[in-house]
Amino acid sequence: MSDDMEKTVQLSEDKAVADYLTEDVHQIMMEAAADEDLMGNRPALGTLTEARITSCATVTVTPLVGFPKTILIDFGTGCTDPRGITRSGSITVVISDSLRRPGSQSVMTFQNYFVQGFKKEGTITWTNTSIPGRKSWSREVDNGKITAPNATRYWMHESMRDVIQVAGVQTPRLILDDAFTTTGFGSVTNAANITRTDSIITPLHKAVSCDNIDRGSVRFDGPNHYAILDFGNGTCDRIATISINGFPPRTILLR
Repeated sequence: MSDDMEKTVQLSEDKAVADYLTEDVHQIMMEAAADEDLMGNRPALGTLTEARITSCATVTVTPLVGFPKTILIDFGTGCTDPRGITRSGSITVVISDSLRRPGSQSVMTFQNYFVQGFKKEGTITWTNTSIPGRKSWSREVDNGKITAPNATRYWMHESMRDVIQVAGVQTPRLILDDAFTTTGFGSVTNAANITRTDSIITPLHKAVSCDNIDRGSVRFDGPNHYAILDFGNGTCDRIATISINGFPPRTILLR
């Protein structure tokens, strides 16, 4: 395999880490909003405690009345969730209205925020694009930056995604039954300024009950070649594959 192809494989894996961390903070935002009654729905309350990421975080909302509101989700110096994932630092989300209200916008930033040693930076903007019968959002990542544990290396990433909720719509305060599909495009750039663009060719499926994306595929384009990152057929695991130009795939382990 050529050096350019090896770079594409590495950048594909790096983008998978970036996308995992973006999906992770999406769930965190939804959990915090549900806890604080900021989803825009008031059905009968259900349990919000089992396997929740925010169960060991401190969540503060200001002001108490009216919008916009600022949600501060603080994981302190180290906070391990029921699945064994450790986070530290804080996330700030400024919301213009309830998360499920069409047209509402949420802007997320990070303050010294780490997940399993990976530092996440940048800005993520969610805009509610729901129509009757469908809950959906557009999600834009600007100036995303991931630094590997021990600051060994870093990569930049950007993306524009369309996210549709495909399960759990009728139970907005019960996060564990939620699932989402994602389509769109993006890019990833390493410290040597080598870039690969990506586009989702089969919608990515992410269930809240699963740590990783469990279904779907992404194409990465390099010079005179392409790679397909395949997340599998719906099994909740850490396994994905990368194939270059249709050659036999290489198995990788997701974060």
